[in-house]
This record gives sequence, structure tokens and C-alpha cells, in this order.
Amino acid sequence: MAAGQLPPQLRQKLTSFAEFAFPAARAAREGREHHQLKSIGNELVSNLPLQMALYFNVFYFPFWLVTAIILLQLKFSSLDEFYKFITVTVYVVMVVVEIVRLYLGYLGNLQEKIPELAGFWLLTIVLQFPLSFFILFNEATMILPLERAIHIVMAIFVLFEVVCGYFAIKVMSSHQVTKFHLRQFDDLQYLDDGQTRWSTEA
Repeated sequence: MAAGQLPPQLRQKLTSFAEFAFPAARAAREGREHHQLKSIGNELVSNLPLQMALYFNVFYFPFWLVTAIILLQLKFSSLDEFYKFITVTVYVVMVVVEIVRLYLGYLGNLQEKIPELAGFWLLTIVLQFPLSFFILFNEATMILPLERAIHIVMAIFVLFEVVCGYFAIKVMSSHQVTKFHLRQFDDLQYLDDGQTRWSTEA
């Protein structure tokens, strides 16, 4: 498997999700299967606000992680046994999801790959979004002032990326459909030119 590529089965599942959530993605995929577009529609449709958010999120994530671990250690002995387990589990899941979704976001947005971008958006809205707001508003975990501050910044990143990711997928899907239709038009024009030339020579 080449570097920067997802496993085929995972990519197929993400493609299916993208086609379900964004119907235009199906037409885009069908267009790519019939035509390998190289020269038509060369303009970039990567979402700049999303890419900026991902860029700053990558730098903010280590700071958030280190600060969260230090603050969790300070209050850990004061937490109820149940919330000790819940809090640790939430942080572990958030760290894993954050690494995967940032990777998918970069890959999908910069290389204009709809399945990867759909995977990023799915992880963001289904897992990272509710977990971020859980640790931000659950007072039973004894939220410290600094802890609340770093979680607010993380929640803003996540919320902004949910919105930008949605529009990025819509724009990329529409762009792929447009390229497909342009290619069909060029193919028809090429056939017409060929038939005209053949009739003239005959």
C-alpha cells in the first residue's frame, strides 16, 4: 500500500458514507471511474478556512494534551471512581480520534479526496464533537479554570471544522460532477469532429 493511502476496505466504506450523505459524490465517483481527468477543471477546490483550522489544530493539539494530562493528574485523587474511569477513557478516545481525523482532514482537503474528507467529517461530528462538549460541560469531573479554557479552544476548533468540512465536501462533490460533465461534452465534440472528418474524406 502506497504512503498516504487508506486501506481499500476502509476507503470503500468512507466512499459509501460520502455518497449517502452527499449524493453528488456518487456522480463524482462514477465520473472518475469512466474518465481519468487530467486537463479539465484544474482549479483547486481545497477549502482554505478548513485547512487553516487543521493547521493551527495540529499545533494546538500537543499543548492541549500535555495541559490536560497535568491537570487531570492534579485532580485525579479527588474524583469519584466512576468518573476516574470515564475521564481517562474519554481522553484516550479523544487522543486517538484526533490523530486519525487530523490525518484524514489533511489528506482529504489538500489532495481533494472525498472519501478521506468524509471520514474526517464523520469522526469529527460523531466522536470528537460530543466528547469535546462532554469534558467541557460535565461539572462532575471537577473542571479547573485552565482546563475549561483549553477545552473551549478545542471545542471551537471542532465546531468550526464540522461546518467547514461539510461545505468542503459539497464543493468538492459538485466540482467532480462538473469535471465529469465537461469531459462528456469534450468527448461528444471529439466524436462529432471525427465523424465530420470521416464524411469529408469519404
